[in-house]
Amino acid sequence: MQKSTKWFLAILGIILFFMAGFLLLIVGVVTSSIPAETEVVTRGNGEKIAVVEVFGPIQSSTETNRQLKEYAEDQSIKAILLHVDSPGGSVVASQEIYEQVRSVRDDGKPVIVSMGSLAASGGYYVSCGASRIVANRGTLTGSIGVIAEFLQLREALDKLGVDVKVIKSGHLKDAGSHVRDMTGEDERYFQSLMDEVHLQFADVVVQEREMEMEKVLELADGRVFTGEDALAKGLVDTIGTFEDAISIAAEMAGIEGEPALVRQRKRRVWWESFAGEAMKEVAAWKSELLDRPVLSYRFIGP
Repeated sequence: MQKSTKWFLAILGIILFFMAGFLLLIVGVVTSSIPAETEVVTRGNGEKIAVVEVFGPIQSSTETNRQLKEYAEDQSIKAILLHVDSPGGSVVASQEIYEQVRSVRDDGKPVIVSMGSLAASGGYYVSCGASRIVANRGTLTGSIGVIAEFLQLREALDKLGVDVKVIKSGHLKDAGSHVRDMTGEDERYFQSLMDEVHLQFADVVVQEREMEMEKVLELADGRVFTGEDALAKGLVDTIGTFEDAISIAAEMAGIEGEPALVRQRKRRVWWESFAGEAMKEVAAWKSELLDRPVLSYRFIGP
């Protein structure tokens, strides 16, 4: 084979590789926004406990609240087990899930939270509405706080010779813009928003954990706590595993014997079978880069 032919094939291979990657990215962005079909899976033959999972970043309340409402109205479901393993996420989505959890609880159906490895910030917020919070000893929870991140691109744009012209009405209309430096007034404006939303979080903890505001504010500096420390500080109710949480839910619902667990899971579709883990990674990148809310109850960590 001639040397020029080898070079041609090598360059063609590189081009095809990047084209395939770009196509996968586009498919991932599009398909990740398509509502997933679900199927109901039941384990056991006793009276039913529904398991609702809050896994990963909280971007939307729609699916979680749909399940909570459905199980709240289903008389065959005696209790709901909310399995939380999340760093939190959107302020509004976290608040909406909390309100739905609290509504189910106040209407008389027990809601028990089982915390996984991480139930921090928004993950803790949604847990506060439950009848009982169960954490593992090594669970990381708490992180009571709010955060906003602003990407600053002005210097990079200057180096590239790119200029952006902004026309606005209202001197704070472009506060937080990526294309100009943040002024002191901008920072004070956003800090006031942070403080207000932070107090909304603290108010929920005061109400649900029956704690004094002064004590809550001591804990509400963004720190995470282990499950054992959170128990000592009054942020959770008991230490236990997922199986322990099942037993607690059964007891609170008056279920005798072994309960049946009901959960909804996403039905695997063709593009997930085709692309496997790569599609999950693309969806995660899309969620992180494009769907991140301005204000977040989110734990910043590994």
